[in-house]
Amino acid sequence: MAGIDESLPFVPVNIAVLTVSDTRSIETDKSGQLLVDRIVEAGHRVLDRALVPDHCDEIVTQLKAWIANPEIDVAISTGGTGITGRDVTPEAFQKVCEKEIPGFGELFRHLSFAKIGVSALQSRATAGVAGGTYLFALPGSSGACRDGWDDILRWQLDSRYRPCNLVALMPRLSER
Repeated sequence: MAGIDESLPFVPVNIAVLTVSDTRSIETDKSGQLLVDRIVEAGHRVLDRALVPDHCDEIVTQLKAWIANPEIDVAISTGGTGITGRDVTPEAFQKVCEKEIPGFGELFRHLSFAKIGVSALQSRATAGVAGGTYLFALPGSSGACRDGWDDILRWQLDSRYRPCNLVALMPRLSER
């Protein structure tokens, strides 16, 4: 049965949080703060937090800096995953990802469908791996961040989750 195996040790993960927005500041960023709060509450460490505008090159630059930092295991972004002209986060992720994790976006949209119906098709939530770092892109709403963390990431970033979790794969992400 899927769930937490309390007989196993919890391994904290080092996470960076990126908000992609032309209108928010760190002070007004409710979605980014929600992620930070939930990450810490789960027992993980937030090593960095940044906010960049909806510009592909700036998103890529920030992601590359975190990928190059051996202390950061996971980067989670919020914002820029819609379908308007300014939404370019998935394109930025495509430029840095070595491997895509298509199941993340599929599962996110499946879970969203139960809550927001067919409007879930507007989400381009995505994920991948680059340089041994997991990369997850969530929509910018607090509700979407809550759903993405509470229903997916909280479990897959817990080393005790069975039958399998992403933490167990971390040592092997850079294998060639």
